[in-house]
Amino acid sequence: MTKKKKSADKKAKKDIEKLAKEINKAVESTIDLEDSEEDSVAASEEIDLAAEVAEYKDKYLRLYSEFENYRRRTSKERLELISTANSGLMKALIPIADDFDRALKAGTEGAVEGVELIFNKFKNTLEGKGLKKMETASGDDFDEDFHEAITQIPAPDKSLAGKIIDIVEPGYFLGEKVIRFAKVVTGSKD
Repeated sequence: MTKKKKSADKKAKKDIEKLAKEINKAVESTIDLEDSEEDSVAASEEIDLAAEVAEYKDKYLRLYSEFENYRRRTSKERLELISTANSGLMKALIPIADDFDRALKAGTEGAVEGVELIFNKFKNTLEGKGLKKMETASGDDFDEDFHEAITQIPAPDKSLAGKIIDIVEPGYFLGEKVIRFAKVVTGSKD
């Protein structure tokens, strides 16, 4: 081989090596770009998934809280329903108790004893089921939460103005709930 040819071969070999290095660099940078694009796509997907997980956790916590509130509310309503289940029956029996009271006040001596025994048994049964008579007396303050004013009359004494003068029918509680308001006459404030 001639010197010219050898030097051309060396030059070509160097050019090929140089070109190969440049190609390798280009390929590596392309691979790096692809990897960074894949990494950024993967990171973006991870961020989206993390946001979705946070959203589902929030929905779960809200749903769980709502269910707990529902459970407490229905439990409370159930207890209230059980405690006042007999209120319809009690309301129907209260006028009978009133009739017993009136019969005791108007009856003869022999009949009074019999009616009194029946009335006491009846009253004990009602009390056993949770019925309590309201403690209301003349001269007490009028309270609209417990009393129903049937009428208002001029107060016989200024100290009775706005207070209860007479009780027409007593009020009753079933447990802690008022099932009949006491019907009262109040003194006018004029």
